[in-house]
Amino acid sequence: MGQSLPKPALRPMLPTDVPVLAAIFIASIEKLTGDDYSEAQQSAWAAAADDEHKFGARLARQLTLVATLRASPVGFASLKGADHIDMLYVHPGAARHGVATTLCDALEKLAGARGATALTVEASDTAERFFAKRGYVAMQRNSVTIGDEWLANTSMKKILAAGSSA
Repeated sequence: MGQSLPKPALRPMLPTDVPVLAAIFIASIEKLTGDDYSEAQQSAWAAAADDEHKFGARLARQLTLVATLRASPVGFASLKGADHIDMLYVHPGAARHGVATTLCDALEKLAGARGATALTVEASDTAERFFAKRGYVAMQRNSVTIGDEWLANTSMKKILAAGSSA
């Protein structure tokens, strides 16, 4: 029987987090999306973190939260503007231990506090089931080009409860 992990703690992203967040991003794509995307698609997608400065700048322009277990980063999520989840990634070793749920709960509360009435996300085929279980509804399928590869995702939307914390 496996040992249960403690509940993840959340904190704002620090500039020194960028290398580990880039590593989480890459590991998440490489280890968790293989059932839905080819190796070539995964490589093209993960290449977004090759330039850590550019990757860090993207996260710094958004409200980015870092999930930690025993003080070590294991996931992150970013809110673009008041109403769009841009990134949500969890290290494979911490997957299915409530990290994504904790991050998403926090982003939904923050979006509501920023006045958003709905929250949107471009969910990968791997993440679509996670968001659907949280009440996000598929709006449309998309094809995006990354490098020489085409990847599919789904635009999803969740109506946030008025006057509540999502």
